[in-house]
Amino acid sequence: ALTVRFITRRFIGDYDPTLEMIYRHVAVIDGEMVHFEILDTAGQEEDSLQIEEKIKWGDGFAVVYSVTDRCSFDEVMRLCFLINHLHASPKRSGGAEQPPVVIVGNKKDLQFDRMVSTQDGESLSKALKIPFYEIS
Repeated sequence: ALTVRFITRRFIGDYDPTLEMIYRHVAVIDGEMVHFEILDTAGQEEDSLQIEEKIKWGDGFAVVYSVTDRCSFDEVMRLCFLINHLHASPKRSGGAEQPPVVIVGNKKDLQFDRMVSTQDGESLSKALKIPFYEIS
């Protein structure tokens, strides 16, 4: 839903959250046309090789968790370390430069179902030195 919202500027409530998709989008950022290819993984990977291949594919990452799902939050640190490790690899061209990464807590509006506090997200963000946002 987050990716569709970014591309269409509308909230689409009826979609399959388990379906992996690649979205192509063009936006003007700071006066420049930017072509995006966004891989929405839907968090369904079970095989670590699949996860690694998808991380190698990316040039920037929004690591999204649900504030109503503690397990999704618990995955954030592992994914951020994996991104850092794979992009620091000497096999990768340019090896030393790290891609931009942000941590995003989604479903901020579901206060009564919340399992992860804003403070938890902020603390993890500070520990990993990665920007953090909470959204709905």
